[in-house]
Amino acid sequence: MLPDSCYCSAAAMTISMENRSIDEPRPIKVITIGAGISGIIAGIRFPQRIPNLDLVIYDKNPEVSGTWYENRYPGVACDIPAHSYQLTFEPNPNWSQFYASGHEIFEYWKGVCHKYGVDKYIKLNHKILSARYDEPSAKWHVLVQNLISGETFEDVGDILYMCVGALNEWKWPSISGLHDFKGDLMHSAHWDDSWDATGKSIAVIGSGSSAIQIVPSLQPKVKSLDNYVRGKTWISSPFAPQEVEKHTSTEANFTFSDEELKHFKNDPEFFLKYRKMIEQELQSVHHITFRGQSSQEAADAFKAGMRAKLATKPEIFEKLLPSFPPGCRRLTPGPGYLSSLTKDNVSFISDEIDCIVPTGIVTKDGTLREVDAIICATGFDTTYTGRFPVIGRNGTNLTDKWAKYPETYLSMTTDGFPNMFMSLGPNSAIGSGSLSIMLEYIGDYVSYAIRKMQRENLKSMEIKKRCVKNFVNFCTDYFKDTVFSLPCRSWYKGGTSNGRISALWPGSSLHAITAFGNPRWEDYDYEFVHGNEMGWFGNGWSHRERIAGADLAFYLDPAKIDYPPVAAVESAKKI
Repeated sequence: MLPDSCYCSAAAMTISMENRSIDEPRPIKVITIGAGISGIIAGIRFPQRIPNLDLVIYDKNPEVSGTWYENRYPGVACDIPAHSYQLTFEPNPNWSQFYASGHEIFEYWKGVCHKYGVDKYIKLNHKILSARYDEPSAKWHVLVQNLISGETFEDVGDILYMCVGALNEWKWPSISGLHDFKGDLMHSAHWDDSWDATGKSIAVIGSGSSAIQIVPSLQPKVKSLDNYVRGKTWISSPFAPQEVEKHTSTEANFTFSDEELKHFKNDPEFFLKYRKMIEQELQSVHHITFRGQSSQEAADAFKAGMRAKLATKPEIFEKLLPSFPPGCRRLTPGPGYLSSLTKDNVSFISDEIDCIVPTGIVTKDGTLREVDAIICATGFDTTYTGRFPVIGRNGTNLTDKWAKYPETYLSMTTDGFPNMFMSLGPNSAIGSGSLSIMLEYIGDYVSYAIRKMQRENLKSMEIKKRCVKNFVNFCTDYFKDTVFSLPCRSWYKGGTSNGRISALWPGSSLHAITAFGNPRWEDYDYEFVHGNEMGWFGNGWSHRERIAGADLAFYLDPAKIDYPPVAAVESAKKI
């Protein structure tokens, strides 16, 4: 064995052998930011796959599950089937509705945390103030504030895993006089749970997925509801429409019966078949994201559905119907929304807002509509910058690097920021398919990358700038033939109408998981511990040989043997 003195600086000598077994897992510290779905997956998979791991998951909220804790507005629910919005290895037969409520989803992910022991890695009420990469040590220095005590401290790790999401930083709309309003002013992503809408006159600003859920939820309770809709939008047909039809008690509440829930729980084979049916449909609509006949057929179907639901108020249909094809903006099935617009206590207002005064909202035509409360369902900062400083090599601030356009490799990493990975980073959202399976595969990819660093004694791994440019160029080429690149204001383009598409993955979700499942490690540059390229080779020993009583013939265990198929009898006779 080599003496400890052989752990020298590469500048001092060339090292060819180190005092470690070839498969000895060196200690590695991972700092994860965010305890939403991606952070929870990390808390499950990283300890499972990475030995000698020190893991911490910070979150600014007092609870886990990210967006499903933060968004508690009336009617909040998943806008894809709940049976697709869960982990492959943790199926839930207890969803009460086809489109599960936000509270049910929150309870699911909280339960997952408890079941798999993720809680012990999570530090809630801890806000990240900054993250800085130190080049000599190849470590990330993260400044953290405990929101309960006010204490600020620095944590240091080998890997920084950013799980902050795209729709996380909510913002007020830029409307003159907004904060002069004397009534109740709320944002859909910053909801006051104690507020009661009963009997009030309210205004809901927006026509995105949040507004589309809030309006039908509050309409039966309020005296009057003004829905201010600046942009036109498609309200899609429900996913898996045959199943929705069977499970509908009202348009806005696709509820499973007790008998159906019992069947899900007691017949795993039937439940799996049902889940696969939902996934099959979600994964089969990628073709409508391209311009042409499929997109037109989808538009015709959605148009017919919208016209039928707005038959008593055709003027709303004309104002709401977009000129752009379905998918250019995020599609939502919007259960109950269109029907609520036809109710007597609802006003659909497409006139542009001029300003807000203490008593209500003034439109450009000079009309003042007084209300008791204003609800801004106006979205988030979708620029992927500005939440806290992230400083990479040479003091580069990620905000400055991405000021014009966020550039990544496979949505997960970017040049100049070694040992940093992202989940739901730029170009990671989907235009069709299943998001949850993508998040699982992203977690897999990152766990394999960390294991590679540990196994091969790598000090740092950094994506090559050329590979980032290649991915960005591919995105540009791919999106030009899709409906996403047509003129429409969308968070896919950072809130612009004609900007570059920075949010969506350039392909289907099946395309994405195939890419994540087959990492191209040659696309990275590496630095080695002690500058020693042969450090991974160890000192001629395997770790197993140093453990007393270890099985040194493990390769003969039937479970370890990859048995090839036996030739057919007829073929064997010929031989």
